[in-house]
Amino acid sequence: MKGRVVLLDMIEGREAAALMVDGLLEEIAIDAGNVALAPGAICRAIADRPVKGQGGLFVKLPDGGSGFLRQVSGIAPGQRLIVQVTGPAEPGKALPVSTRVLFKSRHAILTPGAPGLNVSRRIRDEDRRAALEALAAGAMAGAAPDLGLILRSVCDGAAPDEIAEDIAGLRGLTEAVLADLTGGPELLVDAPGAHELAWRDWGDPAPDEVIEEQGSFADLGVADQLDQLTGARVDLQGGGHLWIEPTRALVAVDVNTGPDTSPAAALKINIAAARELPRQLRLRGLGGQVVIDFAPMPKRDRNILDQVIRAAFKSGGETTLAGWSGLGLFELTRRRDRLALSALWP
Repeated sequence: MKGRVVLLDMIEGREAAALMVDGLLEEIAIDAGNVALAPGAICRAIADRPVKGQGGLFVKLPDGGSGFLRQVSGIAPGQRLIVQVTGPAEPGKALPVSTRVLFKSRHAILTPGAPGLNVSRRIRDEDRRAALEALAAGAMAGAAPDLGLILRSVCDGAAPDEIAEDIAGLRGLTEAVLADLTGGPELLVDAPGAHELAWRDWGDPAPDEVIEEQGSFADLGVADQLDQLTGARVDLQGGGHLWIEPTRALVAVDVNTGPDTSPAAALKINIAAARELPRQLRLRGLGGQVVIDFAPMPKRDRNILDQVIRAAFKSGGETTLAGWSGLGLFELTRRRDRLALSALWP
């Protein structure tokens, strides 16, 4: 399968979408099913009690749920808030939520509390940028001064009327939600379904083909690749492999060279592992603290590997590279922004 292909399918009655690039799975979205507040959901919450020593407070969510907000300043117990679920709940813990709510559509992102009109940096033609900036200014005329707008890169190839209509609909939804502060905890905007997310977020560059057929996951190799992602072992080019094993505290990654244990082979396999790891963590829905035990190699080669790691994780979501520990392990943290694949794929 050549090119950039989006597949829209159903799994056990739930929407599912996959992005394949030259036959390799790059993105996956599967509806959470019975999860009431999936990442991306926006709801009205009520501030509860602060948590000493953790720099945050609990909030009451719909249906008796509990969220944790990493903010205390300016919030009083009992205050009504508009919050967005930022990730899945860890076992026994409250849902992570934020008051930095983002409203997204195919062409735009509205940013309450972060004013300004911005155009994606990926759109580089100056005349096109100027035209989009003028369109944005007109579409946001009369809006609250603290309501910002970002035009996404897909706007580069879209018609002005299409963009303006999209912004108008998104602005109407945003303003209605922000004004809805009466009553108890309530879900106001559900998390996007898998098909909606694919249409909204995978449009740039435009796919070469969109296949909307039930059974396409099985017929076109997506199911096989998802099955591989549920296992701990990942084979790498050059004969090595890595093991990815999530625990309650962290994600442990072990890199092995295979039969060739020479320094040259170790560096080669470590580079392959560093390039593959962001994709594996993204597709598996893993985040938090990640500890990597690279194959043994001379310390002088760490500078080369550091450059590869930084490049690999540059566009891999909100990732912080902590670097090498005293025991020779590489540590990083990655924001959890989706449910683990193990909880979604049968």
